[in-house]
Amino acid sequence: MHRLRINGEVRDVEADPDTPLLWVLRDHLGLTGTKYGCGVGACGACTSIVDGQAFRPCQHPVASTVEQDVLTIEGVEDHPVQRAWLDEDVAQCGYCQPGQIMATIALLAKHPDPTDEDIDEALRDNVCRCGTYPRIRRAIRNAVARMKAES
Repeated sequence: MHRLRINGEVRDVEADPDTPLLWVLRDHLGLTGTKYGCGVGACGACTSIVDGQAFRPCQHPVASTVEQDVLTIEGVEDHPVQRAWLDEDVAQCGYCQPGQIMATIALLAKHPDPTDEDIDEALRDNVCRCGTYPRIRRAIRNAVARMKAES
């Protein structure tokens, strides 16, 4: 039995300690917004946030996240990044977008006014097969402006 803090809620999960956190989130907890893309940490579709850092749950066993705060896309409500994504009509197929949004939220928590280099570094391993990268960058700039206006 593993006691996890997911989206601010403590959850007990019975799973093999080596089970990737991705499968615990999706199969045991029904949090399917965290997408399976490649399973090797190369695409970013599963990006979540653990203790404030962008994190690839496909690469980490559930046992490694006990006592850590895990945030998935389901735990994000009315965030400026989400609103900016809608404003800029970022999603095309949408499959990668939860991971893109989570990576952006982690980026903006660390760098509230990121440079283009900061954005490139933070999202370089989040793949969008539809090629919405220009809209993603506009949405990040939009989110920065929103966050400044709200503070």
